[in-house]
Amino acid sequence: MAPAREIVRKEHGDIKSGMILIDQLEATIGEGKDGFAWKAEGWYGGDINRLWVKTEGESRFGENPEHVEVQALWNRALDPWWNLQAGLRQDFGTGPDRTYAVLGVKGLAPYWFEIDGALFVSNKGDVTARIEAEYDQRLTRRLVLQPRAELNFAAQDVAELGIGSGLSTAELGLRLRYQFVPEFAPYVGVEYERALGGTADFRRTQGEKLGGWNFLIGIRSWF
Repeated sequence: MAPAREIVRKEHGDIKSGMILIDQLEATIGEGKDGFAWKAEGWYGGDINRLWVKTEGESRFGENPEHVEVQALWNRALDPWWNLQAGLRQDFGTGPDRTYAVLGVKGLAPYWFEIDGALFVSNKGDVTARIEAEYDQRLTRRLVLQPRAELNFAAQDVAELGIGSGLSTAELGLRLRYQFVPEFAPYVGVEYERALGGTADFRRTQGEKLGGWNFLIGIRSWF
C-alpha cells in the first residue's frame, strides 16, 4: 500500500503550480503629480509551501522611480483561507535604500475581504507595518467594482525617509474594471492618499503636498 499511497500523494497532493498577478498597472493623474504605479506578485509551489514574490512602486513620468519595493517570501498555508509569510524586502528609489525582515499574513476574511498585513524590521532597526484590504463586488458577469484601503504605521520617526511615528499614511481607492476575459481587465478609478501625524509634518517641512485625489487608468492581468 505504501507505493500506492505515494503515487496518490504525488498526483493529488504534491502538484507544483504557479501564477503571476499584475494587480495594478496604472497611470495616475493628479494635481501636479501625473505618473504611473504598479503592484504585482507571483508564486510557485505546492498546496502548503510556496515561494512568493511581491513588487510595487511608483514614479512620475520622465523621472527616476520615487519608490520601488521587492519582497521575496516563504509562504506557509495555515488553513484553506490564511497563509503565513516570512522573508526579506528590499527598497529602492530616490531616498536611502533599506532592507527589511518581513513577517505577515495573507488571506481571505469573512465576507470575502482579501487581507494582506505585514510587519517590517529594517537593517537600521526601524519597525513599520502595513495592512491592505480589498473586496471584489461583481456588478455583472464582467463588471467588477473594487474598493481598496491601505494603512501604513511606524513605531518611531524615520526622518531620512520622511516617516513619522504612528499612523503615517492612508490610501482609499475605488476601481471599476471590465473583464474581457478573467485574465485581462482594464479599469478606471479614483484614489485618495493622505499623510498623517509626523509624516505630514515632514512633508510640510519639505514643501510637499500632504496628499490628494488621483484619477487612475490601468490594467489588471494574470497568467
